[in-house]
Amino acid sequence: MIDYVLMRSKRKTVGLHIRDGCLEVRAPLIMAKRDIDRIVASKETWIKDKLAKSGEQAQRRENFTLDYGDLVTYLGKQYPIIEKAGTRVGFDDDCFYMPPDLSQEQIKYACVQIYRLLAKRDLTNKVIDFAEQMSVTPIAVKINGAKTRWGSCSGKKSLNFSWRIIMADEGVVDYVVIHELAHIMEMNHSEKFWMIVKNILPDYKKRQKRLKDMQHRLNGENWE
Repeated sequence: MIDYVLMRSKRKTVGLHIRDGCLEVRAPLIMAKRDIDRIVASKETWIKDKLAKSGEQAQRRENFTLDYGDLVTYLGKQYPIIEKAGTRVGFDDDCFYMPPDLSQEQIKYACVQIYRLLAKRDLTNKVIDFAEQMSVTPIAVKINGAKTRWGSCSGKKSLNFSWRIIMADEGVVDYVVIHELAHIMEMNHSEKFWMIVKNILPDYKKRQKRLKDMQHRLNGENWE
């Protein structure tokens, strides 16, 4: 029998989730333990496959480092990390440059600072362009470090984006921006909301797939 952590709540069905290499089972308050065990046993192949993939992902995260000469991704394209005399860090359309003699952790930190600057510039410009096209008016564009939530729109029409989205290809970045701008008109994911998105991006579902693929890749990279 596969070991698992059992969490009971006022739910009607059993949910299986892999968290940090462990199986988490969420079950109704009144469901018998033997019934839960039977459901877990019936999903053994799926669970073992997911646990194996989770373990591989955790190993990749543990081994993730950045050094001079390594490649990092910006708008879907790869650029080298280059040492440059001085104290400044930045991006010059050819590389991510930073001072020499930095440790691997310092190089990673410098890359994040560059990403944040690029995200603030690029996402703000995209919001301005698409907001005009969609006839909406956000009050602010902010950049945060969220790991899984690419963007959000507050009730006051303030947009927030994770700097990590700037690694995605430009078509995916456009999708995330338009998604959040659409929330200014519809603060939900109703059919009407998706029609707003589709009117701007008829292929938005393909872009969603590429976004999920990038999320899977980033899950194996430790940017903290």
